[in-house]
Amino acid sequence: MRLVSWAYTKKYNIKALFDQFPFSPVIFRQIKEYYFIYTVKWNPADPPVRRTNLEEMEMLLNIELGTFEGYQQRKAYHPHAKTSHS
Repeated sequence: MRLVSWAYTKKYNIKALFDQFPFSPVIFRQIKEYYFIYTVKWNPADPPVRRTNLEEMEMLLNIELGTFEGYQQRKAYHPHAKTSHS
């Protein structure tokens, strides 16, 4: 999966698009030192978004923003999650 684009929205949220879900904007919020998914505005034109997809989206955005270290230190981090950069 690839992060296609991202931009700040009102109240410092981030709206991001990913290549596997091009019609479903993902809204992130900041907590402590990293960003997490607040909501996905899922579009039926995209496949269903699974938990593993959400984890990969969070990893990709936090890497992009330089906040991955904070993301790794969160309590629920699962280091076995994989990202595919193809």
